Parts: sequence; C-alpha cells; structure tokens
Amino acid sequence: MYVIESPPGDSASVRAVTAGFLTEHCPWADTAAVQLVVTELTANALRHTDGWWRLRLRTEGDELWVELDDSSPRLPRTREPDFSGGGGFGWPMVQNLAGRVEVRRHAEGKTVRAVWGRPRVSARFD
Repeated sequence: MYVIESPPGDSASVRAVTAGFLTEHCPWADTAAVQLVVTELTANALRHTDGWWRLRLRTEGDELWVELDDSSPRLPRTREPDFSGGGGFGWPMVQNLAGRVEVRRHAEGKTVRAVWGRPRVSARFD
C-alpha cells in the first residue's frame, strides 16, 4: 500500500507517484485511466474540502484500489456539466473509468474508492 497525505505539491507529483505504484504493483492497469481518476479525486478534495485528505493506492488480490479519504461528509454527485468553467465533468468520468466506485461516510468525513480488476486472460484455441 502507498499513502499520500494532503501534499502541498501539485497534481503532477500525485500522478507520478501513481504511475510508479502501477509499474511496480499493477503493470496490467491502464495507467492513464487511473491517473485521471487520481487527479480528479484529489482535485475534488482540494476544491470541496476545507481540511485534510489522504490518498491510498493498494492491491487486494486481483484488484487495484484507489481510495481517497477527506474531511467533508458531502458525497460526490452528478450534476449538469458547465461548459463555462463551473465543472460537472469529473464525477461521471471517475464512474466511467473505474471498474466500480464506492462511497461511504464515516465520522471523519468520507471515503471514495475506485476499483479496477485485473483483466482476465482467455485461452485461445486454434
């Protein structure tokens, strides 16, 4: 497991750490898709949370888990996209790129979990 605690750095450093984790632990994962989800989750935490956030990258069996905890109890929601710069694109993107997405509230705020399963290799018979 790899943990990133509310870094003051930019999202490029979070994407780089994610790419390194995937190379080492999940070479089968779609790096671009996972990086987009990580970028969106951290950007939302920065934009919508006044307190801390924590990103965890880990594997569970044949799954990759990206979990973002933050101090806001407000759940992500789908809203009409605003083409003048008001957002509304990120949450649907997260839901479309991950295999599944789970959100749960807890005493300190909430956790958003995006999960990808290892692709199954099918046997070829010629």
